[in-house]
Amino acid sequence: MEIKTAIVGLGSVNRRLLNILAQKRERLARDYGVEFKIVLIADSSGVASNTEGFDPSAIVSAKASGRRAIDFDGALPGQTASDALCACACELVFEASPVNLKTGGPGLVVTRQALRQGISVVLANKGPIVVAYNELHKLANENHAGLKYSATVCGGLPVLNIGQRDFIAGDILKLRGVFNATSNFVLDQMTEAASYDDALAEAQRRGIAEADPSLDVEGWDSANKLLIIVNSIMQANISLDDITVTGISNITPDFLLSEKQKGNSIKLIARAENDQYSVSPVVLPSTDFLAQCQGWEMAVEMHTDIFGIHYYKLWEREPIPTAASMLRDAVHIFSAQPENNVVRKKK
Repeated sequence: MEIKTAIVGLGSVNRRLLNILAQKRERLARDYGVEFKIVLIADSSGVASNTEGFDPSAIVSAKASGRRAIDFDGALPGQTASDALCACACELVFEASPVNLKTGGPGLVVTRQALRQGISVVLANKGPIVVAYNELHKLANENHAGLKYSATVCGGLPVLNIGQRDFIAGDILKLRGVFNATSNFVLDQMTEAASYDDALAEAQRRGIAEADPSLDVEGWDSANKLLIIVNSIMQANISLDDITVTGISNITPDFLLSEKQKGNSIKLIARAENDQYSVSPVVLPSTDFLAQCQGWEMAVEMHTDIFGIHYYKLWEREPIPTAASMLRDAVHIFSAQPENNVVRKKK
């Protein structure tokens, strides 16, 4: 099955995805019966279209040399990605444009437009799903389009997939997780006696933290991920206002060292239990599963009624697992497997 595909956002995640599509092309065709034909690309400069299909590796090489979407053959001056989708015979959008957690940004505009046209969407950008969760699911259902976004939560860690696919007739009674690598790294550095400012500066130097790291260290990145998880696999139907959020900026090295001497550690924990939702620093004994989540690692612990207690941890320094999660979502939408129940509109 040839899937006409749009790539919206040509940053690190979608470039890794393009590499994977090139490297795994034969495997995807052989094992899953799918082939992704890139007919539309878009970045902040604009849009380019090619009905014959862009070479994924050539896109990556061009971006590495400084070219933008508007510099490609097939450029559509003055058009946005959502404009181009209206005229494009497209079946799938991989959306990984910059995140806007207040309005959903251009990513939300593109996602709405695609779903209205019956075009399936795979998101790495959490903005659209945070801002318009119910609306986007309604659009997907009404227009028989696929909508998946496992890459928005802890990259390659398959939290949503496990909860949605594997816990048949089961309920998640409690969920805890370490969802933010920046905060985890900063706390680890402070445990070794670094100041908060020095630890944060080191995280920025290593490329873990953004120039404005407030979403990470104040707990809001974790809260947004928790929101997506509990709405998706715990049927919570909550908003960000329902989550109590406390960051790590008031944690001191002295407090961390004192707890370390007691055999404890401090982690920024996202938690859902008994219809209560929170993100806050928590003192954990060293034997706790989440206490063993170090540096670049992210982890989740899920207590269920009939499937026992599940523990998952991921080390992800590069965005390759995040890109791979986008591919996984697309294959689940389009692969002719028995469990796939997505109905797609004919183009």
